[in-house]
Amino acid sequence: MRKIKVSTTLGYILFLFTTLFYQYALAQNTVQGTSQASAATYDLKNGDRVVFLGNSLFENDLQYGYLELALTTRWAHRDVTFRNIGWSGDTVWGEARSYISSPSAYDLLIEQLTKAQPTVVFIAYGAIEALEGEAGLPRFNQGLTKLLDKIDQLGAKAILLSPVPVMAGVPAEVIGKQNAMLELYAAAIAKTASSRNIRYIDIFNPLLARSKEVKLSDNGIHLNETGYYYLASTIEKGLGLAPGNAPVVINASKNVADAPVKILDAGQLKGNLKFKIETNYLPLPLPQQAGETTDKGQVIQITGLKKGYYSLTADGSPVITASAKKWKEGVEIRQGAAFSQASQLRELILKKNEMFFHQYRPQNRTYILGFRSHEQGRHAKGLEDLNIIITWLEGQIALNRQPKSPIYQLTPVK
Repeated sequence: MRKIKVSTTLGYILFLFTTLFYQYALAQNTVQGTSQASAATYDLKNGDRVVFLGNSLFENDLQYGYLELALTTRWAHRDVTFRNIGWSGDTVWGEARSYISSPSAYDLLIEQLTKAQPTVVFIAYGAIEALEGEAGLPRFNQGLTKLLDKIDQLGAKAILLSPVPVMAGVPAEVIGKQNAMLELYAAAIAKTASSRNIRYIDIFNPLLARSKEVKLSDNGIHLNETGYYYLASTIEKGLGLAPGNAPVVINASKNVADAPVKILDAGQLKGNLKFKIETNYLPLPLPQQAGETTDKGQVIQITGLKKGYYSLTADGSPVITASAKKWKEGVEIRQGAAFSQASQLRELILKKNEMFFHQYRPQNRTYILGFRSHEQGRHAKGLEDLNIIITWLEGQIALNRQPKSPIYQLTPVK
């Protein structure tokens, strides 16, 4: 009997230790903004409809298109569509979406979310609510929980983002206080994500760190084009995706290279080198303020070249000229067919999002859909007809989202 008693006691101690260790690990994950769901690489599937729901963080990207472009190119071989229903100044209660006519602001938020038919919802709230201070946390948590319950009812998966930090525009001591409150709300979001085992992406700390190197905002609060470029990369990382544009190395003297490079006409072109870089996705076009970015484009390193200068072309179009020494060190590629294709795809995304914006947020909503629809209600048919244009643009996006892998040729300059 004594032997059995010792085993039972030992088993209880082990159980208690395991439970305490698990709770400690869970607490650590919550503090660090991670959860079990955040550990694995995220995967979008054929037929997914991704919806961006939140405040100005999402609405302002309508003029840049980086978030949708990044996800479109990463899953270029899958049929995924996107809807951006971000609304500047919005909260988890939809308080910025109010109109004179019914429905209520929150009901309109739920109506817009439901009509978007999401399977995946990126949620960005907390920045406006943080202005209420610590006293506003209970109401924020209540609203976030209610919103997540609705997303569950719709059969969709939620991905929670932290707020964006304040980077400038007010005195340093004010920035410190505001960011401390934003971090408090970010911690609440992370805790909710952990408790529901859904993905949480910390964008607060990465963007705050990056803002010390480059200008991510023109007013210290809202992201500029460079800010959205880095936000897209941060979200990619938060989804567990490997960094893009890994350097490629080619040995010209031996005509060999590691994947994803494929040497063409090996040994047949005297003094020339012909190759393809077979990537699965297009690069993100650099912001117009390209000089402000610290990220590198595609780096091509070519060893085994004789002394001299060499010009690189992509599908016959000039890309860059550099010395054999520079090619050996690695030359950064920031232009060419792949970048042109990505820019064209971005324009299609911007146009599609513009059409959808006018459809779900018509300027004269009260006259077309509200209590004065007896005056202009005939235009509701025109809003529905925008679906034809939106669907056509989505077809064009599908045709242009897969990389075409241009043929590169390196030729000595004579």
